[in-house]
Amino acid sequence: MNTTSDNSPHGRQKAGLVLAGLYSLANIPSAFFPAPDGEEGPPLEILVIGSLLGVVGLVAVVLAWRTGNRAALRVAAGAIIVVTLTGLPAFFVDVPAGIKLLVGLSVLLTIATVVLMFSPTRRPEPVLD
Repeated sequence: MNTTSDNSPHGRQKAGLVLAGLYSLANIPSAFFPAPDGEEGPPLEILVIGSLLGVVGLVAVVLAWRTGNRAALRVAAGAIIVVTLTGLPAFFVDVPAGIKLLVGLSVLLTIATVVLMFSPTRRPEPVLD
């Protein structure tokens, strides 16, 4: 009996899921390390949202990896997209260039991750005799 399903993630989707999992995992501790007093940084509410979305994204990645569930794939993508959107105000306020660079890299990472997660499977073309 074959236990694999047609919905199981393939190579590119697995790569996207790994990136989404790592990105989600990196966001989980953000609420525990707010900006020190007197320094600029994201509000604590944004950090808490990022941590919660990190947990949601990580759980969704695990479910999508193990079951191939398309809804879990969408939730994982949505979680990393919203986390990335919360960083975009950094482009419009006076913050160090290094922070703007990190936000820009997170935008590129999110785009690449979502593209990989939803990439179609390659099906061999039929050979015509």
